[in-house]
Amino acid sequence: MKFDAPAGINPIDKGRVIGIPHDRIDGAAKVTGTAPYAYERHDAAPKAAYGWIVGSAIAKGRIAAMDLRAAEAAPGVLGVVTHANAGKLGKGSMNTAPLLGGPQVDHYEQAVALVIADTLENARDAARLVRIDYAPESGKFDLAAERVNGVIPPEGFGGPSDTKAGDFDSAFAKAAVKVERTYTTPDHSHAMMEPHATTAAWNGDRLTLWTSNQMIAWGVSEVARTLGIPKANVRLVSPYIGGGFGAKLFLRADALLAALGARQVGRPVKVAIARHQIPNNTTHRPATIQRIRLGADRDGVIDAIAHEVWSGDLPGGGAETAAQQTRLLYRGAHRMTAHRLVTLNLPEGNAMRAPGEAVGLLALEVAMDELAEAAGVDPVELRIRNDVQYDPEAGPQRPFSSRKLVECLRAGADRFGWAKRNPKPGQVRDGRWLVGMGVASAFRNNLVTKSGARMGVDAQGRVIVETDMTDIGTGSYTIIGQTAAEMLGVPLDHVTVRLGDSRFPESAGSGGQWGANSSTAGVYAAAMALRAKLAEKAGYAADQAQFEDGLVKLGNKSQTLAALAGRDGVWAEDSMEYGDLDKRYAQATFGAHFCEVGVDVDTAEVRIRRMGGAFAAGRILNPKSARSQVIGAMTMGAGAALMEALDVDTRFGFFVNHDMAEYLVPVHADIPEQDVLFIEELDDKSSPMKAKGVGELGICGAGAAVANAIYNATGIRLRDYPLTIDKLLKVQVA
Repeated sequence: MKFDAPAGINPIDKGRVIGIPHDRIDGAAKVTGTAPYAYERHDAAPKAAYGWIVGSAIAKGRIAAMDLRAAEAAPGVLGVVTHANAGKLGKGSMNTAPLLGGPQVDHYEQAVALVIADTLENARDAARLVRIDYAPESGKFDLAAERVNGVIPPEGFGGPSDTKAGDFDSAFAKAAVKVERTYTTPDHSHAMMEPHATTAAWNGDRLTLWTSNQMIAWGVSEVARTLGIPKANVRLVSPYIGGGFGAKLFLRADALLAALGARQVGRPVKVAIARHQIPNNTTHRPATIQRIRLGADRDGVIDAIAHEVWSGDLPGGGAETAAQQTRLLYRGAHRMTAHRLVTLNLPEGNAMRAPGEAVGLLALEVAMDELAEAAGVDPVELRIRNDVQYDPEAGPQRPFSSRKLVECLRAGADRFGWAKRNPKPGQVRDGRWLVGMGVASAFRNNLVTKSGARMGVDAQGRVIVETDMTDIGTGSYTIIGQTAAEMLGVPLDHVTVRLGDSRFPESAGSGGQWGANSSTAGVYAAAMALRAKLAEKAGYAADQAQFEDGLVKLGNKSQTLAALAGRDGVWAEDSMEYGDLDKRYAQATFGAHFCEVGVDVDTAEVRIRRMGGAFAAGRILNPKSARSQVIGAMTMGAGAALMEALDVDTRFGFFVNHDMAEYLVPVHADIPEQDVLFIEELDDKSSPMKAKGVGELGICGAGAAVANAIYNATGIRLRDYPLTIDKLLKVQVA
């Protein structure tokens, strides 16, 4: 099915199941432990051996020699995989460095060996007996020091590296009110519940990986490319994933080494990347340096806007596209954005929840707050004055498909009690606490991609959906089930959803905030094909048949789905493909974050008292799970503002705080109250679902609202994240 014109009235609009809060249909399996994660597939591989990864002890250089004798002689050891015996390996197109290092070492903790044994403990203990002599080389590990060596990165997922319109320099020079500031964000690590893990088994020349992977089709291609085998010989199974946040978009060392280990020892092998290895072995969100310049008239209306970003990655890597939102969020006839990429020998930088916008808005939305103060305009009003209903780089000929930023700002401010805020910093006290409020806009691009599904009705009238879409804790099972139920006119509990298997039709996967809208649109396409088959069997015109209460109806005639399915059932398969609507219309999601903090007047401890937000993201498919997604994202944004950072040892090139004891993330007590409001919206140019993504929108801007609240509470403006106590105390003392 092709989506190349705005959606008209369609079966989804009935809203009998779609748009209604539902418990997650996989919830019972999750809480009872009957939803197995990749490392727990004892049913599929009951006699699996265990692998333990040996990571590089240097950040850059070569392996001069490896002595495996003690490890191979250790109790229970079945084999050791290294570059010397792994055979010829390719490199996945989405991997910056080889997943198995040697003899060249590309980053600290890069996998250089896998020890396989009969038990996890034996594998771990034997791994400590592997002796490696290195020839280290000097590397580059400091973004600030290497900033001057930044180069223009190639065009990537975020579009061109640089954009411009008008004459920024001239307009900025003439502006009545100016803001020019530099902001920094640190490296961030994913801290998902389930580590990267895989169970691998070979059957002849065919490989099955039960793995924790967000993008099944990408994973199949990358495994085949790396091992040099046909894609048809690779099966990925990933029905349940304990969080991903972007770290599991691509093939990682657990999957490759499990496959190599299983091939070497002739039996299934399980590999999990140990928690302390994850920050340095897998991917992370790169640190940024961001320079923002805003020029406005005396009423705060922007005429000139510029955003320049520096970030680092391994050779061949990509930039953190933190100026993406600045291209679309606010007005300004004269504008420019630029990204510069610095070569660093730190572990791979790559996608983490809302790549680009998440850290870009940490800077832009604080700069907007600073502009509001300079212009003497309320921060909410300033953002409203700078709203624009079209792509400000392309002009009015490319309007937004829908844009309700102003509605989000106004409704959110009213709901949060923004009118009670004292605009003068440092004036509100509650005992020992200085109290302040902050606001920030939320923005995330809306992306869609081709997505398919297979649907059937069995002899009992149950509806079955199969697609390789994944569920990383986001509720994919439920919204896909809701879509099928809506389209076929059955209750949600009459739908069986099967996900995360490469034998199923290719779907969007979970990433880029495109998963929900794209995958349900693929189910919509398959459902339309199934409806046509069922209507034909009933002898009804497909465009006139109604699907309600388990019946196919036309006028006063009806037949049950079960009867039409017969003993063998009826199946159909289709995909949703997209035309050029995303070129003709700018498509994005919007929101407004509000935060109230207390800052201890003596210790400078920051406590979030409450957070609130209003969001416009098209049709909300399941308000219950969407709310949970936004709350989780707001929490991540608060963590980025106050505590989250990978600390780089710039002498040796690794992240020092690489475990859950020292990498801090917020817990329930850190944010006692969170409120979410969804603004009613249907985007008929996004998909037949008229929905957009929401899972990443909630992180975008949340941390800036915290930062702006701290300023309102204390009068101290911090521009170097995270906003920790020592930085507040340093300014106080100064």
